[in-house]
Amino acid sequence: MSVASTVLARLGELRERQEEFYRDLHRNPELSHHEHETATKAAQWLRGLGLDVQAGIGGTGVVGILRNGDGPVVLLRADMDALPVTEQSGVDYASEATASDENGHTVPVAHACGHDVHVASLVAAVELLSRSPAQWNGTVVALLQPAEETADGAAGMLDDGLAELIPTPDIALAQHVLALPAGTLGVRSGPFLTAADSIRIIIHGRGAHGSMPQASVDPVVLAAHIVVRLQTIVSREIAPAETAVLTVGSIQAGTKSNVIPESAVLQLNIRTYSEQTRSALFAAIRRIVDAECVASLSPKPAEYEVFDSFPLTANDTEASERVAAAFTTHFGEQNRPIEKQSASEDFSDIPNALGVPYVYWGIGGIDAEQYAAAEAAGRVAQDIPVNHSPEFAPVIQPTLDTGTRALVVAALAWLAK
Repeated sequence: MSVASTVLARLGELRERQEEFYRDLHRNPELSHHEHETATKAAQWLRGLGLDVQAGIGGTGVVGILRNGDGPVVLLRADMDALPVTEQSGVDYASEATASDENGHTVPVAHACGHDVHVASLVAAVELLSRSPAQWNGTVVALLQPAEETADGAAGMLDDGLAELIPTPDIALAQHVLALPAGTLGVRSGPFLTAADSIRIIIHGRGAHGSMPQASVDPVVLAAHIVVRLQTIVSREIAPAETAVLTVGSIQAGTKSNVIPESAVLQLNIRTYSEQTRSALFAAIRRIVDAECVASLSPKPAEYEVFDSFPLTANDTEASERVAAAFTTHFGEQNRPIEKQSASEDFSDIPNALGVPYVYWGIGGIDAEQYAAAEAAGRVAQDIPVNHSPEFAPVIQPTLDTGTRALVVAALAWLAK
């Protein structure tokens, strides 16, 4: 029996407790920077294993250190935050939680991205490693990170002295549940998740009565022209072989049907795999917006603000090959090729700041029969809820088993005797 199989042989002993822990997290999600109860529950689990646990790093971040003699240091990371989404998954443990957002408004909250899967998988993986010290040597750093969704949780932990609180890792590992068949997983070397930037643009007009449009510079019409023209950037300015996404997610203007407003606010999101393409998108956006403002006789230039910037996630080649080989040995055909994902993450901020290689992979969370039926009908995009959808709720099993096993197998690729 392999070292990984030996360590994982005790998974059945904690499966029921892990599943209930997951259901509790799912019922009680918390928004970014407010993961107080989630952090407390995860810290309690780790303290119960005898780990050296430090909480409150970067606000609500938690680090637990499991030492087992000399050897490599492996960092395992899970994010904890949820989203302002009304859950419509239909599961009997669905969230009905609400919270106040940064503007003081009451909003629904749900784990519509699967971070509860990540937390439950991490604490169980650490427990399995703690129960089998004879099988490995080294140190495991369990890191529970807040505020991934706002792109500043990793940076917050670093700013709060994370590098001085943990031994320097030899490798950092993380995973994400995706809209793929449950029980499957995949890793790829090189770029895996895009860099992402959100841009807020304020365009200016001249207000007037709706009955006298000739006296106005209508920012609503201006915004409409900008949105349409922006769609040509990816289709006409970026090479077909290069990946880029540009989404206008929000337009806000006006208060009344017969009042032409003074201004409009657009919020854009861009996703790229290279700095060259990112720079090209920024330049094209500014060129188009500025030109449309001139064409509409806008009384003053547009204002730009970049926020919620996520780094590129690009896996280390050698480390990815090591993880892929370990996955193939343990999971067999469950380990499948995985495409680049246009989602984004701030995980890489941590290993980049610490100067260590990292590997980030995906696990499936959709019922395999449901996925196969949608795939056979050519309706995966239409019938399978993706991350951030109100209907997204990974099936508990085999998702938790896969996430737990993946963390153990990957960690042991460095730690096994």
